[in-house]
Amino acid sequence: MSKLSIFPQSINLRLWYHLSQRRRKQVIVLFFVSIVTSFAEVISIGALLPFLTVITAPEMIFKIGVIKNTAFYFELREPKDLLFAVTVLFCISAILSGVMRVLLLWMQTRLSQAIGSDFSLSIYRKILYQPYQVHINRNSSEVISGISTKVHSVVYDSITPRFVLMGSILISFTIILALVVINPLISTITLFMFGFLYFIIILLTRKRLLVYSELKNREYSIVIKALQEGLGGIRDVLIGGFQEEYWKKFKKTDTPLRRAQANVQIIGGAPRFIIEAFGMFIIGILAYNFSKDQTQRATIIPVLGTIAMGAQRLLPILQQAYAGWAAMSGGRNSLIDVIEYLDEVTPSNIEKNESQFQLPFTRKIELNNISFRYAIDKKWVLESVSFTINKGDKVGIIGKTGSGKSTLMDISMGLLFPEIGTFKVDENNITSLNVRNWQAHISHVPQMIFLTDNSIAENIAFGIPKDEIDFELVKESARKAKIEETILSFKDGYWSLVGERGINLSGGQRQRIGIARALYRSADFIVFDEATSALDNYTEEDVMAEIATLNSELTILIVAHRLSTLKYCNKIIQIENGKVSNIGTYSKVMQNYKA
Repeated sequence: MSKLSIFPQSINLRLWYHLSQRRRKQVIVLFFVSIVTSFAEVISIGALLPFLTVITAPEMIFKIGVIKNTAFYFELREPKDLLFAVTVLFCISAILSGVMRVLLLWMQTRLSQAIGSDFSLSIYRKILYQPYQVHINRNSSEVISGISTKVHSVVYDSITPRFVLMGSILISFTIILALVVINPLISTITLFMFGFLYFIIILLTRKRLLVYSELKNREYSIVIKALQEGLGGIRDVLIGGFQEEYWKKFKKTDTPLRRAQANVQIIGGAPRFIIEAFGMFIIGILAYNFSKDQTQRATIIPVLGTIAMGAQRLLPILQQAYAGWAAMSGGRNSLIDVIEYLDEVTPSNIEKNESQFQLPFTRKIELNNISFRYAIDKKWVLESVSFTINKGDKVGIIGKTGSGKSTLMDISMGLLFPEIGTFKVDENNITSLNVRNWQAHISHVPQMIFLTDNSIAENIAFGIPKDEIDFELVKESARKAKIEETILSFKDGYWSLVGERGINLSGGQRQRIGIARALYRSADFIVFDEATSALDNYTEEDVMAEIATLNSELTILIVAHRLSTLKYCNKIIQIENGKVSNIGTYSKVMQNYKA
């Protein structure tokens, strides 16, 4: 359970904490613009009273003290002389109010989206820096939902409403103050009724909005998961004819999500029409009652007109405030999730992971009494594993499925850290503080090669900007991986697109591009994880023979199911049930190995 869900009052503080200094300054500027906008609204409403008075009852205009003193100062003695000046004042104030409202809207929207972008970038960066063990225990659909959908929801349901609410409160307060000054009795009655109605609506909708908030937050991740499962396994879906089942699964989660979103919007928007109608009803009744008194008719009409305009300006603002509150309530759970993602890794952790001090690899890699398990309540995957890999060794790891080979490989690459024992490189213990420096020595060729929807050259030079690719090194790496002839047979050669996840290539072609990628990095420790499993025997033999002739200073670790894959290795390590059962040459291990 998150602290935020236990103490909801901390949400605003946590949100503020995760804003950059630049964004905080912009929020403060937005606050002052809201104040200026509120005064512009008051001026536009205040200018209406003399405007209506000079039109309907010119003789009453000099009873307004401020106007009388100002008129006499400019030697304007007759009411008709004020008509032009009052009209100009009213028009200018209306334009000023409109300009300030547009400026406020522009700032609110731009700043909300900028904060949303900051949050998406920050979350993605922090997730990328999470330890490997965190990634394997986390569903990718939750991460994608957190970065895209939930941050999008936070922008529209939490950040923007907060800015709108801040501006609405300031503008509403000044308008209410101005209306009370114009006529305390009518304004107080009208505003009391408005406030009472919104209070009742909030009481009636609050619990329902929290239910919708939880439902939306839950369904966001499930929707993305349903999409990933259907599209990610499209080959099996098509072969098995499971299209309808996956469509129903998506419908089952997407429909309640859309319904919850619609209900939040309805609850946020519907009160406006009720309140506006009721407000006009109140003003109509008041106007009717005051119009019966002939002596007050001339003075009350401008007052009622001003109050009506003030109410007309106030009601949308009150509705904005209420809609903002409704959106914030409906998006509360998504905001909590986003803040928890932002809390995962502090900037100082990232800076430590990016430290650039050198970690040499000139002599050997040592695993001393290594034991590892994925959780305290799980069984040991590796137990008391010890061996040494000298610089330049070509080492093979063999064992049955589930024996611990992949876990051992992940520890050797610094992706996992042993619970017991030490992993050393040239007498340096590999820890979370220096692991990035060890990984700078490594290239990895997995069984399932990840290819981006780009060209072959860009996939071989994976992670390198296109304009910085060393094309000669790309071609050399492709030659060593025995893929160059195939590449040149394509229409666009090295710039041929591989398609999403390499769909335009065969499994063997994808694996050889993966091998070329590892060679491109010019690393001095290359790990092959079942990297030739998709190759035919002839191509595998050709590729492994080429790997065996690589630089003698290059250290290679090959994980395989088939012992024949490892015949070019000078050392074979056999793993059984998480323990080292045999270490020796290929011929020695071959005598006792059972596939």
